[in-house]
Amino acid sequence: MQYENITKALFISRPNRFIAEVEIDGKPETVHVKNTGRCKELLLPGCEVWLTAPGTPNRKTKYDLVAVRKSNGMLINMDSQAPNKVVKEWLAKQNYDKIVPEYTYGASRIDFYMERGKDRYLMEVKGCTLEVDGVGYFPDAPTERGIKHLRELMKAVEDGYHAILLFVIQMDEVREVRANVATHQEFGIALEEAKKAGVEVKFLTCHVEPDLLVACD
Repeated sequence: MQYENITKALFISRPNRFIAEVEIDGKPETVHVKNTGRCKELLLPGCEVWLTAPGTPNRKTKYDLVAVRKSNGMLINMDSQAPNKVVKEWLAKQNYDKIVPEYTYGASRIDFYMERGKDRYLMEVKGCTLEVDGVGYFPDAPTERGIKHLRELMKAVEDGYHAILLFVIQMDEVREVRANVATHQEFGIALEEAKKAGVEVKFLTCHVEPDLLVACD
C-alpha cells in the first residue's frame, strides 16, 4: 500500500493516544496518530515522523502520523490500519478461491476468511511495531481483544477451519515476532495455548518507506 501527500515533520509530544504535536518547516501542528498503542520507544522528542493529509472534510486535524524513524535509524510504519490493507493485497496473490475481509465468526469479527478448494481458513492480523535487538514483539500494551481473537481461532480449529494468526512486521530487517510477556503475560500464555491447539502463527515481512508499506513475500 502507498500513501499520498506524504510530509516530513519532527515529533514534539503526544498529549494523548489520539494526537501528537509536531513541527513542519518550523511551524507547530497538531496531528492525528493512527496507532493507539503506547509507542513510547518510537515517539521521542525530536525524532523524524511522516504524515499524510487524507483531505477528509470537517476533520479536526489535517494530517495523520503514519511512520517514524526510530532512534536506532530503523524506519517503522506505525499506522494500525496498514497491516490489513497490506494483507489484502498479499492474499490476492496467494491463489485463494475466495477472500472475505471482516468475517463474522462467533462473537468476533475475524480479519479474513478464505477458501481454497474444500479448505476453509480464518486469519486474524496483528501489526508489529515494537522491535528489540532485531526481534519483533507484540503487544506493546495489554490487549484483551487479542486474547479474545486467539480463543476464537482455537474454536475455529475445533470447527474444522485452518486458523492463522498473521503478524505483519511493519519494519525492515525483522523476521519474527514473539509474545511481549513483560507487558502482557496473559497474551503470551494464550498464544502458546493457541499454538498447541493447532492455530498456525505466521510472520509477514515487509519493506517500509515513508510513503510505502509492502509485503516482501
